[in-house]
Amino acid sequence: MKTPTAITLHAKSRVLELAFGEGEVFRLPFELLRVYSPSAEVQGHGPGQEVLQTGKREVTIVDLEPVGHYAIKPSFSDGHASGLYTWDYLYELGSQQDAYWKRYEQRLAEAGADRDALMVARSSGGGSCGV
Repeated sequence: MKTPTAITLHAKSRVLELAFGEGEVFRLPFELLRVYSPSAEVQGHGPGQEVLQTGKREVTIVDLEPVGHYAIKPSFSDGHASGLYTWDYLYELGSQQDAYWKRYEQRLAEAGADRDALMVARSSGGGSCGV
């Protein structure tokens, strides 16, 4: 497990900066963190259940709390506060940031969605997600 040696929240530029050993520094935009939240609300409960996030370009982090010695839990300005970002996941987001952005843009294009459009709740005809 890679553990950050420093975490800096840059509120004005909306970037979370993480320093890891051997001089690795990643600057993760809040938008990227929000659209790739590891929460079930965003990731779903299994493969293919991911929920495309839009309208998150201006999102900010209003609170950042540590979770043990393995993760952080940001609270975003849009009310989202349920994702636990492990050190490994943050390292992956940082080291593969370009690929994550490309995947996000591809998913937007496939959905005919705009990055800045507000999300519209889509109904699948009722039911619940429980069993």
